[in-house]
Amino acid sequence: MPIRAREFDRMVGKFGFETRHGRDLLAWLTYDGKVVVRTRRSKSSGDLPMEHSIRQQMKLNAQEFNLARRCTMTRDQYIEILKCKGVIQ
Repeated sequence: MPIRAREFDRMVGKFGFETRHGRDLLAWLTYDGKVVVRTRRSKSSGDLPMEHSIRQQMKLNAQEFNLARRCTMTRDQYIEILKCKGVIQ
């Protein structure tokens, strides 16, 4: 099932990503002054065809991504996942 633009916006907002509007909506997560994750989505307001790419850019597996998408994952849990995967030192 494709991810909707508003689901993406809700996820990056909840996890504290900073955003910038350009050709696409760019989002990045800063931790201890360093950018640790970057992702983006098209400006379309409907379904986003690149769910797999967004999931990989956010460094989540399918199960973790579904939890994040349903808003059952907190920012602290997301940070812990990134630490366990070695994205954050």
